[in-house]
Amino acid sequence: MTLSTIDLAVVIAYAVGIFALAQWVSRDKAGETKDSSDYFLASKSLPWWAIGASLIAANISAEQIVGMAGSGYAIGLAISSYEWMAALTLLIVGKWFLPIFLRNGIYTMPQFLEQRYGPNLRTLMAVFWLGLYVFVNLTSIIWLGSIAVNQVAGVDQDAALIALGLFALLYQLRGGLKAVALTDIVQVTLLVFGGLCVSAITLSRIGGAGGIIGGFARLQQVAPEHFEMILSPDNPFYKDLPGISVLIGGMWIANLSYWGFNQYIIQRALAAKDLPEAQKGIVLAAFLKMLMPFVIVVPGIAAVVLAPDLAKPDQAYPTMLRLLPPGLLGLVFAALVAAIVASTASKINSIATIFTLDLYAKRKGAATAAEDGAAKDPATERRLVMVGRIAAAVAIVLAMVTARPLLGKSDQAFQYIQEYTGFFTPGITVIFLMGLFWRRATEAGALTAAVASFVLSLVLKSALPALPFMNRMVVVFVAAAALAAIVSLLRPQAREANRVVTGDVSYATTTAFNVAALGVLAILVALYATWW
Repeated sequence: MTLSTIDLAVVIAYAVGIFALAQWVSRDKAGETKDSSDYFLASKSLPWWAIGASLIAANISAEQIVGMAGSGYAIGLAISSYEWMAALTLLIVGKWFLPIFLRNGIYTMPQFLEQRYGPNLRTLMAVFWLGLYVFVNLTSIIWLGSIAVNQVAGVDQDAALIALGLFALLYQLRGGLKAVALTDIVQVTLLVFGGLCVSAITLSRIGGAGGIIGGFARLQQVAPEHFEMILSPDNPFYKDLPGISVLIGGMWIANLSYWGFNQYIIQRALAAKDLPEAQKGIVLAAFLKMLMPFVIVVPGIAAVVLAPDLAKPDQAYPTMLRLLPPGLLGLVFAALVAAIVASTASKINSIATIFTLDLYAKRKGAATAAEDGAAKDPATERRLVMVGRIAAAVAIVLAMVTARPLLGKSDQAFQYIQEYTGFFTPGITVIFLMGLFWRRATEAGALTAAVASFVLSLVLKSALPALPFMNRMVVVFVAAAALAAIVSLLRPQAREANRVVTGDVSYATTTAFNVAALGVLAILVALYATWW
């Protein structure tokens, strides 16, 4: 399949427009040049709408659109729990995590670990996250994105992979986080509109005279097994989504780690001008997350009827795009590219942030403008921004080179990513939760949790291969937390090693936040009650 002339015109107009917008918002004020705070934290001035949109744009990319639609084709609506449970997780992050992070002037997650535990853990986790972001997350984004571009536009997959990576790099190279966040409102608007168009057209095709509503009703009749939110043990995909454990088990561990302690996600909220603004952005993101299954998963389920013989589940979404008429196809394809580019740019910027501020600057002993109260040395600041740009370029090149060897043989890349990161997320969640809420936790205990998470995950996967990975995460989380607590009590550290201030932190939230949180909870109860 190839794009028509009008489709190509739409895609080119999008690319030129979004690139120009990114460069416009990246411009320096007269007589000023970017320092590390400007480049990596958008001068700590992001408004709520940029935070909310950017959280979604960073999260929703090819691994979500192509990968989750593929899981919708294979598993069904149950995969939506990743989206709907994330909405509730975001509210928890906004109410209990962000007040501590912003009170202590945190700009990276490794920096928090140093203030809470000590420098060794900061370096260890910075290196770990760089490896994870480059070789798991960044590779998956551009790999699945290249699949979509290949199948929809007929572009050679390797050429598409390189083009997506380079465009995302150049798009944010000048302006850093500000270029990414302030353009994400356009990216997310296009993404949601385009995805709803795909859902509407595929459902209309199924429903015939009954239209969208009739199509959705018929889809539930034809494929009822694809509309079970809580899978039974005899379901062939129970290992991926193990029943009630999705609601009360391992998915909480994965979500808290991803939305609360993941640099390229939480960085947007850390760049807010104040806590209320960050919390308003969190609320916006929570409501958008509840909409995402209707944008992404429904077209994958529709493909069960419209394209029942696909070779791989990850072909579902690109195949559904072929049903769109010229012009609209170009717009929806531009929305897909927008999601890929926005998420890739976000990941690149966070890789550059961690490398520059947590490794390079610490090794050089340089005070940075990203740290509250740090003295600004213009030469040092220019060097830090340049190092960040070089790190960004190196990261995307490494991802482009390793994407095919790592992901080329995966049928459901989304599930692959969840299980792979599940080796580490229990330990990460233990480290941060104890660091935030248990003052007796020590660096030795945190290191024990990190090692135990990986080792126990490997042992359980080898010894109990039939154990669902979400249930495995629960077992590993409990064991890692117990070991971390024991080691912390046996090897206490000096009180002054903990430089995180929590005594004067207020967890009170505004009436608007509380009402929105109740609204999110009510909608979630209704959704699960409908498709239990």
